Amino acid sequence: MEFRHNQELSRFEAWLDGELVGEAHYVQTGEVADFDHTSVSSQHEGKGIAAGLVSYAMAAIRATDQTTVQPSCPYVEAWFGRHPEYADLLSSTQVS
Repeated sequence: MEFRHNQELSRFEAWLDGELVGEAHYVQTGEVADFDHTSVSSQHEGKGIAAGLVSYAMAAIRATDQTTVQPSCPYVEAWFGRHPEYADLLSSTQVS
């Protein structure tokens, strides 16, 4: 499994054997990244790919120290609930 940040398409990607199998899309507004959609291809669901992908994305965001996260996507919101150690990344600004 390989994870990548595709800034041109505003998404983090999960690749398996040269195939794109998952993505976590965001909309960047100023210093807030609004994660609005996460998906994994149906044949790869239930394998922890989404969790790994969001973990990778949040670690990458934390490394920049310039962006906060608005979890509009239900999966990303639930992920934050399971990972309170990343609560410092949550934006206090609501993005519309």
